[in-house]
Amino acid sequence: MARPLEGVTILDLTWALSGPFGTMVLADLGAEVIKVERRVVGDLARSTGPFVGGVSTYFFSINRGKKSVTLDLKTDRGKDVFLGLVERVDVLTENFVPGTMASLGLDYAVLRQRNPRLIYAATSGFGQTGPYANRPALDIIVQAMSGLMSITGEPDRPPMRVGASVGDTTAGLFMAIGILAALHERSRSGQGQMIDVSMLDCQLSIMENAYVRYLNTGEIPRRIGTRHPVIAPFQAFPTRDNWIVIAMGGGTNRWALFCAAIDRLDLIDDERFQSGYSRSRNVYELEPIIADALKKKTTAEWLADFASIGLPCAPINRIDQAVADPQISARQMIAEVPAGNGTSMRLVNTPVKMSRTPCTVEQGSPALGQHTREIISSLLGLSEEELDGLEKEEVI
Repeated sequence: MARPLEGVTILDLTWALSGPFGTMVLADLGAEVIKVERRVVGDLARSTGPFVGGVSTYFFSINRGKKSVTLDLKTDRGKDVFLGLVERVDVLTENFVPGTMASLGLDYAVLRQRNPRLIYAATSGFGQTGPYANRPALDIIVQAMSGLMSITGEPDRPPMRVGASVGDTTAGLFMAIGILAALHERSRSGQGQMIDVSMLDCQLSIMENAYVRYLNTGEIPRRIGTRHPVIAPFQAFPTRDNWIVIAMGGGTNRWALFCAAIDRLDLIDDERFQSGYSRSRNVYELEPIIADALKKKTTAEWLADFASIGLPCAPINRIDQAVADPQISARQMIAEVPAGNGTSMRLVNTPVKMSRTPCTVEQGSPALGQHTREIISSLLGLSEEELDGLEKEEVI
């Protein structure tokens, strides 16, 4: 069965994490992603451990389902091959520091002359404009500059980086969204366009409430641990044997049921705790009361009690516990795919579930240059002799 993006071809120059994460999403959706890498060394992510069977698990996690072509873009012959590929693809992606492609004579202004339908997606730390445009950036840089680290962690502890690389992956997701929107628009206009994605911009966009609160009230958000800034109880609490997360909205009926469940009926009519917002304003009085109550039972016991009243709650799983969760299994979120040399690896499956054109993860990451001859031959029609010549010249 055809996948939703079948027929879309992407020339992918991205490396490390942000760009490859975005093109991986598009590959899951059925796009043919041709990963263009440097000869010999390839994407630097290939050298990042840990390794299983000689394969980087880091690289494997974000480059599944792609094809690898090696090409030296600093040579005239390499540029000719590259421009020939550009003429035959739908999308080009890169996440270099702005100006890198222009220094090679391969920026959007040049490429759109060769392919007016080309969608050119550039992801960078700070975007193509502004005083910081030419600065390099990594995940922790934009987590810091966006203010995300200032609101992550406990009040009396130092700022914390979020445990996953959200600075990178968020930019990759917005890049993928931009590409999908541009493909849709091109179906009407017939024209390509450039997409400019800034990692810093993306971090601001996902911090929603924090920025809107400050911009409209002047209140500067601070670190508050696992608590929610305007709703309570909405945080992690210790139980008799572990931890539990409770996420209660503002409904008075659920508050009453919760108070009954923890055997604190006296809290139901307490004026300080009549709404999610008022409870958040008085959280320092409320938090120790709930904490003391929850220490009387185990996490499993509280999960059962709270499920019976419809209260959103969850255990705080380790990664191994999450993998073993029956919900993860039911959604088929762990997949096993070939890893080369007759081996396989397990990874996280695509979260996009579609009824008619399913998205699937069928292949692992490619070996460096695995598809070079196949792609150049099929798209450019070069003979075996010509391909041999390019290899001898160290172009591919």
